[in-house]
Amino acid sequence: MVALKSLGDHPLSDTVLIDSALRTLDLEQAGLTALREALSNGLGEAFAAAARLVRDARGRVIVSGMGKSGHVGQKLAATLASTGTPAYFVHPSEASHGDLGMITADDVVITLSWSGETAELRSVVEHAARFRVPMVAITSSADSTLATAADVVLALPKSPEACPHGLAPTTSTVMQLALGDALAIALLESKGFTARDFKVLHPGGQLGAQLRFVSDLMHGEDRLPLAAPDTPMAEAIVVMTEKSLGCLGVTDGTRLIGIITDGDLRRHMSTDLLGKSAGDIMTPAPKTVAPDTLASEALAIMNLRERPFTALFVVEKDRPVGIVHVHDLLRAGVA
Repeated sequence: MVALKSLGDHPLSDTVLIDSALRTLDLEQAGLTALREALSNGLGEAFAAAARLVRDARGRVIVSGMGKSGHVGQKLAATLASTGTPAYFVHPSEASHGDLGMITADDVVITLSWSGETAELRSVVEHAARFRVPMVAITSSADSTLATAADVVLALPKSPEACPHGLAPTTSTVMQLALGDALAIALLESKGFTARDFKVLHPGGQLGAQLRFVSDLMHGEDRLPLAAPDTPMAEAIVVMTEKSLGCLGVTDGTRLIGIITDGDLRRHMSTDLLGKSAGDIMTPAPKTVAPDTLASEALAIMNLRERPFTALFVVEKDRPVGIVHVHDLLRAGVA
C-alpha cells in the first residue's frame, strides 16, 4: 500500500496557496473563453438544434451522466426544472435496474460524458435508440461512441484541466456546467418564462421572499394614513403619528394625488407649518405600485438613488388599497 503524504508534510505559504487559486481560475476561465469561441464557430448551430429538440419535446428532459459529469447533470436537470422545462436526472447505474422505465418515447435524453466512452451510459443510450428517444450528447469527443449514437452532439473544446496532473475534472466540468446553464436560459427566454412564473416554482427561501407579491406583505386599507388636501397640518400630523408608517397619503376622495413624508415635514419646518394644509406640503404624483408587483421590484423602487423611499402606497386605478414599508420587506427576507 502506498502511503499518502499529509498536507502537514508540505507547509504552504499564503502566497503559494493564493497563486494556486489564481492559476485554477485562469485555466477555468480559459476553458470558458474557448467554449464561447466554439459557440461562435460551429458549436452554435448544434446548440440551437439541441434547444429546439428540447423545447419541442412532448415529454420531459431526462439527464444522465456518471461521476463528476453526473453531478453536473443533476444540477442541469434541477436548473431546467426550475426554469420551466420539466426535467429529472436518471442515474446510469440505476437505469439498467428498472429506472429505464422513467424514460418514454415523448422525452428527450441529455447525456454528459467528457470522454464519450462512459460504459455506465450504455443502457441509457441503447434504450434511447430502441425506442427512438431523441438524444443530445455533451462530450469533448465528436467521434466517440456516445456522440455517434446521439441525434445532436454538443462537442466541447478540449482545454487543460486546472488539476496539475490533468486528472481531476475541473475545467471540463466548469464548461459542462456553463453550457448547461446556457441551454436552460435559452429555453427560459424562448418560452417567455417570467419572474412570476419563477415564483410558482420557488415558494421558499430568499428567492421565494423576493418573488412574493406586494399584496402579500402590504398593510390593508384599515392601516392607511390618509387625508384630504384641505386637512390642516395639525390634524395631518396626528394621523401620521397614529398610523406610524412615516408618511401620509393625500386623496381627493378616491384618488391618491400626493404624499407627505417625514422628510417633507423636516423640509417645511417653520413657525407656520401647523397652519398650512396637507395640499400645501404634499409632493404630488407620488411613486406607487400595484398589488401584483413583486416584492423585489418594490424594494428596488424604494432604493432609488436620487430619492430613496421607506414606504410605498399600493394603488388600483389610482385608489389607495394598501401601503408597504421597507421594514415589512426586510422582515420577509426580501433583499
